[in-house]
Amino acid sequence: MKLNLQENTEPHKIKWHGWLLLVGLICGTIYIVRQQHPEYFESNSKEWDSELVKRNEGAVFGTFYHITYESDKDLQKGIDSTLAEVDRSLSPFNKQSIITAVNNGDDVELNTMFTDVFMLAQKISKETEGAFDITVAPLVNLWGFGFKNINNVNDATVDSLRQFVGMNKVSLTDGKVVKEHPETMLDCSAIAKGYGVDAAGLYLESMGVKNYMVEIGGEVRLRGNNPRGDLWAIGINKPVDDSLNVSTDIQQVVKATDIAMATSGNYRNFYVKGGKKYAHTIDPRTGYPVQHSILSSTVLAKDCATADAYATSFMVLGLDGAKKVLKAHPELRVFFILSKDDGTTEEWYSDNMKELLLNNEE
Repeated sequence: MKLNLQENTEPHKIKWHGWLLLVGLICGTIYIVRQQHPEYFESNSKEWDSELVKRNEGAVFGTFYHITYESDKDLQKGIDSTLAEVDRSLSPFNKQSIITAVNNGDDVELNTMFTDVFMLAQKISKETEGAFDITVAPLVNLWGFGFKNINNVNDATVDSLRQFVGMNKVSLTDGKVVKEHPETMLDCSAIAKGYGVDAAGLYLESMGVKNYMVEIGGEVRLRGNNPRGDLWAIGINKPVDDSLNVSTDIQQVVKATDIAMATSGNYRNFYVKGGKKYAHTIDPRTGYPVQHSILSSTVLAKDCATADAYATSFMVLGLDGAKKVLKAHPELRVFFILSKDDGTTEEWYSDNMKELLLNNEE
């Protein structure tokens, strides 16, 4: 698994408060509505025994996790150990991590978590024609969080960094990461939390847990039923300008199980040009901000790492590009919040998503 973030020719060092703000923005898009909106739950299966309901919380990857599961044992120690292993594999903030060593050009032995994420990133990069790219860190740092450095960016600086960006400039050979340019840096921040969610879920399954919900920074993995014996319900907030992240108005509610869900982008994190809102997203293929209509991209997939990566990809590709990918991957379910020319927003979702949206139930 993995967790990763980095800077130009230095290991990616986006300040911790910047990441907390970004996580806060994204987490605000999706939240668990089980407690705030019990009216969404009608028990269809056996409720959990109250003594078997376990809820663990903690800090990880610069954000927080919330895990609910049915077990006669408290498994938080094992959960924390699993997530710590992800951190040691993929966190650029961990000076002893594998990804830090790779970015520093050190000779390091790769583990399964790192190679799994690298290979998945390669696969999705190819399937999205480079829209997903874990070497994009130098460009992200150039523009700055929220495009705060926009006045210092010009064509020359973008071009000087683009030569180091691209999945074709890095490979796995004989168990080692080979970089065409030493300056190329790996940044798995667009897939790491999803992978961590999966790692925690797989750990619970290895301990015999069949009913659980793992959420890390807004990314979710669901299995079995919730404590009321019903499907799990996850809320997607309404698109309102809410920089303080205090709004709890729901746009849609997804009721599902045995699936993972991730969201990229956020209508709370946008810039305005010509009266229209655009999400803060860098296209790794051009080095410049995208100007597509997608403000928020929610993807459901069999695992959260995949959902996480595609959610980011669709922010880069825009609606038309996303539709093209979806034709090749009908197993993916998506829900987009789009910005219209008049400044308002609208929904677009795949046909196979409709059945999971509570507001569309007959």
